[in-house]
Amino acid sequence: MSPLKVAIRDYAHTRALKDGTIAPEGCELDFVEVEPIHRAFAPMVRELRYDVSELAVATLLQAVEAGRPLVALPVVLHGNHHHRSIWTWGSGLAPADLRGRRVGVRAYSQTTGLWVRGMLSDTYGVAAQDITWVTTEGPHVASAEEPANVERTDAGLVDLLRTGDLAAVVMGARSADHVDELVPLLPDWKARQEEHVRRHGWIPVNHLAVVRRDLLETRPDAVRALYRALARGIDEARPQTPRTIRDEVVRYGVTDTLLATLDTAIRHAREQQVIRSAMTAESLFADFTKYVAES
Repeated sequence: MSPLKVAIRDYAHTRALKDGTIAPEGCELDFVEVEPIHRAFAPMVRELRYDVSELAVATLLQAVEAGRPLVALPVVLHGNHHHRSIWTWGSGLAPADLRGRRVGVRAYSQTTGLWVRGMLSDTYGVAAQDITWVTTEGPHVASAEEPANVERTDAGLVDLLRTGDLAAVVMGARSADHVDELVPLLPDWKARQEEHVRRHGWIPVNHLAVVRRDLLETRPDAVRALYRALARGIDEARPQTPRTIRDEVVRYGVTDTLLATLDTAIRHAREQQVIRSAMTAESLFADFTKYVAES
């Protein structure tokens, strides 16, 4: 059997698979390094370039809607809170001030943006449709349509924020920390994320593992072995006491928590017109349950 071509980022919980310390029984893995990992998403959903790939949740939902032959595994590779993922230039703006304004985000279908818009809507009553979203990239799924309040720009989003053309930008804290003038829109972001966990019991999921449908149908044993190896990597990398948010969110298995998290992501995606079709989190794992979990 040929090795499985895999595009997964180097995390603490995937490192043992990538260096061969953990090996799936009966199959070999050929890892392809893609940095940043989101550059693997379009080739996966458009060309099926890999047998196994990391994939963002919003891209997965659009791929399912488009009928792309991909199957989600219940393996959370990456996630985080996003109360500190929207930034302003200096201080003084409140979420309500974003109504009628322009906000930058790399792509409208970016999962971080999905969670930020969901938070703005659910917590502050600011709907995605109240804002013009200025983007530098289109969706990874070629057939996905963007709503009318999405614009494209060739300019840098931070530059547009600096000149006042944008009211805020969506980006991860690691990127934003390199620009001293950027200030979180929510100064109480830490308290907000703690409140979110108390209220909902979960942390937003950004990336899952997916496989090609034909691989699952023709080599279910290989997918089963891969899943078990990913799960073992997570177990062995997890500290006894979680030290970071990522330690807490990385998990495996079709659990009530994962389903609740993804059902919320689906609701956000439909409200924001990232997808238009009805679906459920449970349906995302129907093929995994059929070919892997029940075998």
